[in-house]
Amino acid sequence: MMYRRRTRVAFFSEILDKEHDGAVRTMYQLISRIDPEFFEFLFICGTGPDELYGFECIKVPALTVPVNRNYKLALPVLVQNSLKEKLRTFDADVVHIATPSLLGEFALKYARQEQLPVISIYHTHFISYIDYYFKHTPFLIDFVRSKVIDGQRNFYNGCDMIYMPSEGIGRWLTGIGVDADKMKSWKRGIDTGLFTPARYDATLLRNITGNNAPVILFASRLVWEKNLETLFDIYDGLKATGMPFNMIVAGDGKEKPVCEERMPDAFFTGRVDHEALSVLYASADVFVFPSVSEAYGNVVLEAMASGLPCVIADGGGSADFIEQGVNGFKCDPYNSAQYISKIMLLLNDDALRYDVIQAGLKYSSTFDWDELADIYFNDVNQLAKQTQSQLLPAE
Repeated sequence: MMYRRRTRVAFFSEILDKEHDGAVRTMYQLISRIDPEFFEFLFICGTGPDELYGFECIKVPALTVPVNRNYKLALPVLVQNSLKEKLRTFDADVVHIATPSLLGEFALKYARQEQLPVISIYHTHFISYIDYYFKHTPFLIDFVRSKVIDGQRNFYNGCDMIYMPSEGIGRWLTGIGVDADKMKSWKRGIDTGLFTPARYDATLLRNITGNNAPVILFASRLVWEKNLETLFDIYDGLKATGMPFNMIVAGDGKEKPVCEERMPDAFFTGRVDHEALSVLYASADVFVFPSVSEAYGNVVLEAMASGLPCVIADGGGSADFIEQGVNGFKCDPYNSAQYISKIMLLLNDDALRYDVIQAGLKYSSTFDWDELADIYFNDVNQLAKQTQSQLLPAE
């Protein structure tokens, strides 16, 4: 009797803490849908649990990154012999690499040595972080940027398939010399059962703010690369109009104390889970998001699905979501006056606000995680055929 060998995937990611950020939540949408009848996964990470949905998760020693203390860099060189032995025992058919980090480079080198196909999802637009991380040493910016571009070009050209979250990111990678034939459009899904206007709760907002003034919501990690300076300018500009409003900031991060100092009348929820965030989306009046560092920008799509009109930066992957003036507004990323103008327009024009909300709901309803997961697992199986030459006999 013959049986079909399960497709074995070695999955490398720096961080696998479920609520760390949008990139990890995207990974969990796939991980939670693994069918153990057909797939076996081995997870390798710097930070994460001991197992994921019944599959082993190996933790590699990790070091906190000085320029971003929310991020830990895995150091596979410290355990490379035992890690290679574990990988040989696992006998993968496909290697999945989340990011072009030290762990990612280790995984890519291993895959090439073993002649294994590699799939990667472009999660984070690291190049956009450089200006923030090196703003105190500007003389290093051009050098670091060139090194990052060289590293990303070499890494992604070493992969067999790269999932692109947006057309803009695809154009950028092609522009730095990544082979366009390796790229495949693969956006992101959304849980429309969770992110829905039905989560509306005016009482929650009154409990937070103590009043009924319009609520401008910003949801993100509080780090400089989210363009916090422009958020501060938007807050100041809205204050200058004399219009009553509430700024609610959902999220946490090392720059939270700075945010609290610069926006003293804003309301800070700290880190919130998706259940709480869904209520904030559905209950606020406008979502503002000036970040240009997003490869995708899950929060914008979540806000849209919740019936919350969006005013965002015309930059990064998020910009692909917005048809200007139809389902939201895009602004010059660093021009606070443009954001303020669009926020005021949405607050003062009920007919426009209604049309934008309806268009946003229609657009966001087309993003289905089950369909995207099917595409991923089918692609993994197709790649695995390169290493599975025959069915194995049953023991």
